Amino acid sequence: MAVHPTDLGEIRLAEHSWFFAGGQHVETDEGGFLEGSMYVENYVPAARTQDVPVVMVHGKGQTGIGFTGTPDGRRGWLHDFLRAGYQVYVVDQPERGRSGHGMSTLRQPDGLTRSPAERVERIFTPGRAVSDRPRSRHHDQWPGTGVRGDADFDQFYSSQVESLSDGRRTQELNRAALVALLDRIGRAVLLTHSQSGSFGWAVADARPDLVAAILAVEPHGPPFHTVMFEPAGGAWYRYAEGRSLPWGISALPLTYEPPASTADDLQPVLDEESGDEESVMAYRLGRPRRLPNLAGIPILIVSGQASYHACYDYATSLFLTDAGVENDYVALQDVGITGNGHMMMQEKNNHQIADWLLGWLDGRASG
Repeated sequence: MAVHPTDLGEIRLAEHSWFFAGGQHVETDEGGFLEGSMYVENYVPAARTQDVPVVMVHGKGQTGIGFTGTPDGRRGWLHDFLRAGYQVYVVDQPERGRSGHGMSTLRQPDGLTRSPAERVERIFTPGRAVSDRPRSRHHDQWPGTGVRGDADFDQFYSSQVESLSDGRRTQELNRAALVALLDRIGRAVLLTHSQSGSFGWAVADARPDLVAAILAVEPHGPPFHTVMFEPAGGAWYRYAEGRSLPWGISALPLTYEPPASTADDLQPVLDEESGDEESVMAYRLGRPRRLPNLAGIPILIVSGQASYHACYDYATSLFLTDAGVENDYVALQDVGITGNGHMMMQEKNNHQIADWLLGWLDGRASG
């Protein structure tokens, strides 16, 4: 494989700094603490050519380092965007990584969760590719074997950290911190991945004028219910009871027109005409409603050929379209980029994917 330009030569910085965004002081019986702040690392290329910066937000179990390099030692998406002339902010979610944990959380062992190696081999790498996840057979872009003991796998697994177990609380903290970040830095592109996909929609709803575009890489989904890869009723999957995303694409209230007083007002219905042997059926809005604050923001949703997200990311795009939000949904294999799993920014063709993202973004998020 030819060496990509991103991995060659210098990428000079005009500035490299860090700060914390958001957070609030709370009082406990042991004293006062600052909780909910977000670590932000700021990279400004010497050859900056783009007016609008990019904020990169990682997914569950990860930290910002997932964008700064790969397990096999190559440069990451951070460097691709710097090379393209973008200022880049890379964050660690609140209560994660360099953002630290609040003392109240540390006193509650059940408040944190971390993925065992078996789960990482099963859903992120091809080490335990299984037939219950459609398209996993295509996964050939992961560096190394994808199993414990392989050097690249061990580097990746070493980067996995604990996350808050409470999904709604995670969304609340990240929405607040990302809003504080945009209030500080101004208009920016949000590049979200996996769990943080739901943050992007909530932040755009809260600060539509400050979100120049959203690059949603395999965002948290599908709408309303979590997909369980367990055979049920003759199908290879089932939907979990309860709604992990009661507001469709978020656990937090969003601004709908006509207004929705509660999440139940959305009346989700299962579209039995959607889906196929490798795609789930989609939950859709039960009555016409719009998401006016998201309308007009350039939005791209991307899924990889071999990822477990490949069977349902289309439903998130369909939901946004139903809600009056124009968006582009791209399955990477349809643009000639094949073999990728969920952690595509870590894989062998990561630069090729970044180049495609940059091409899509070109001109769409001008200042």
